Amino acid sequence: MTRSDPTTPTQPNAHLPFEIKSAFETKAETPEVATVPALPAGSGEDVARTFDEFFSAFESYRQVNDARLQEIEQRGASDVVTLEKLDRLDAVLDATQRRLDALSIKNARPPLGGVSERHRTGPALERKAAFETYMRTGRERALTSLDTKALSIGSDPDGGYLVPEETEAGILSRLANVSPIRAIAGNRQVSSASFKKPFSITGPQAGWVGETAARPQTSSPVLAELTFPAMELYAMPAATSALLDDAAVDMDAWIAEEVETAFAEQEGSAFINGDGVNKPMGFLSVPQVAETSWAWGSLGTIATGEAGAFQATAPADVLLDLIYALKSGYRQNARFVMNRRTQGALRKLKDGDGNYLWQPPVSAGAAATLLNFPVSEAEDMPDIGVDETAIAFGDFKRGYLVVDRVGVRILRDPYSAKPYVLFYTTKRVGGGVQDYDAIKLLSFSA
Repeated sequence: MTRSDPTTPTQPNAHLPFEIKSAFETKAETPEVATVPALPAGSGEDVARTFDEFFSAFESYRQVNDARLQEIEQRGASDVVTLEKLDRLDAVLDATQRRLDALSIKNARPPLGGVSERHRTGPALERKAAFETYMRTGRERALTSLDTKALSIGSDPDGGYLVPEETEAGILSRLANVSPIRAIAGNRQVSSASFKKPFSITGPQAGWVGETAARPQTSSPVLAELTFPAMELYAMPAATSALLDDAAVDMDAWIAEEVETAFAEQEGSAFINGDGVNKPMGFLSVPQVAETSWAWGSLGTIATGEAGAFQATAPADVLLDLIYALKSGYRQNARFVMNRRTQGALRKLKDGDGNYLWQPPVSAGAAATLLNFPVSEAEDMPDIGVDETAIAFGDFKRGYLVVDRVGVRILRDPYSAKPYVLFYTTKRVGGGVQDYDAIKLLSFSA
């Protein structure tokens, strides 16, 4: 897939929703940067077109930002019009990036549960048919008999039943797409209420000895036990009887679509800021200490040296300090995590040679990079502010663990909100830091 060059003289930017002009244009020529129009989602042509728009918008962003920096050098301050143009282009970049991610996810998404209808086996089809009957009518007989034969652990006298495997797999897959921390963290499925994991803090002691010197006994490895309880997460979508009577409705897909956003928003917040009370423990909620005083059980922080901001001189140096605070074994799979406002501030930074530190993704579905490390956008990360840890960097696959208890349950309630039928959907999920040395934080403090 090729990128269009915004400097090409023939029909420049014909595919863009706005016209890119010179960074040094006059106030009267200020372009109106419109909101990126919605495209029909799903086709490869849409992905290519959106990807091309993203690169063209970034080229325009660079031109305007270069003009802003030149104005600061010449006059000591940037023009208000230039700042407004930069803000509009920043919004276009964010919107186009979100559309590009959504299109890439849609094209890559497998059928619900990963198996098409014609490849499902007889027992799977029988289980799906029984579940459909329960969802539409509330009749439990067929589902109960199947639970007795194949899913006895899901038989519940209160009417709760394990969701068929197709729906469960669909929900977890969709959560991985829309919950940023789940997508980059480690994951473990368990069948109990909690997950315990031993972790070796230090290895066995060793030492040098002479040929005939005594060999004293060395100390054994030091282990720590980490516990990850699975907390209950619920959603309760409603449907009318008319919807349930419509045979064209795919109940599995409907449940997954209704639940995914509600679950993802709660998970995304808890994995970052959760206090561990009836929810997972977020990585920003564990104790934080300066990297020079780091000890197991806390996350190390690097200070910017300026309260609520980067330093005016060489602001990018502290990002290098953050990167190299991480051991080399973790850096190989490390990434930055921040929200979109912090990412917008980092887009303006350059190195000593005038190259931008933030770079757009090199292909559709790839992540933007900062100093050659991928960037994950998580809206629950704090904004840049005094003493805020607005940027995290580390190997989240090794540093943070998401624990899912096997099974998603649905309880059908046709009585509480007539004429609607409520579907009380629950899953149990936990999470917490599993390696305190794998994640470092940038603190905007003096």
